[in-house]
Amino acid sequence: MFETFSISLNGITDLPPGKLAAIVTSLEMRAAPPLRPDPPGTGGLSLEQIGAADTARYLSIYRVLGERWMWFSRLVKPAAYSEAILADAAVLCFVVRLDGRDVGLLELDFRVAGEGELAFFGLEESVLGKGAGRWLMNRALELAWARPISRFWVHTCTLDHQSAPEFYQRSGFEAFKRSIEVVDDPRLAGHLPRAAAPHHPVIDG
Repeated sequence: MFETFSISLNGITDLPPGKLAAIVTSLEMRAAPPLRPDPPGTGGLSLEQIGAADTARYLSIYRVLGERWMWFSRLVKPAAYSEAILADAAVLCFVVRLDGRDVGLLELDFRVAGEGELAFFGLEESVLGKGAGRWLMNRALELAWARPISRFWVHTCTLDHQSAPEFYQRSGFEAFKRSIEVVDDPRLAGHLPRAAAPHHPVIDG
């Protein structure tokens, strides 16, 4: 059963212990933007497509990348949930490779006719600030707009990197909606380490 409570739209709302709240910003583009050049020094990066047989690998890189930013939606479900998504022909999932290692994740979801969602986009700390983000976004845009879509969209939230909305806007997305998401803190159920995302302290009452 879903819990309910009232949120003030003009002031502060106290959350029950064990809950997290995030402001979600949704962004979209309705046509392919001009591609920006790949940054210098990114020639060693590559994409490797993965599928249902790679579910364990997928969840491993998902956990590594997402621990700092509280990615948990796939971790709170049985592995079979992710396996079914990876098996869907309308979902494209890739790991980013560098020097023989998995350093990033790109997941594109085309299950809604005529549109694509940038479902997951993440890179390991070791490659951030070196042009890898722009390189990966270029690949995402190429892959998305190679499909017969009229809309490509993404959502980010205040649990993510603080520069994410600006990065998406520089990439050609425009914000169109803001939402409030309230969830159970996944650290309390053991889905993520208690030390994950220390910039959002655990409050368990």
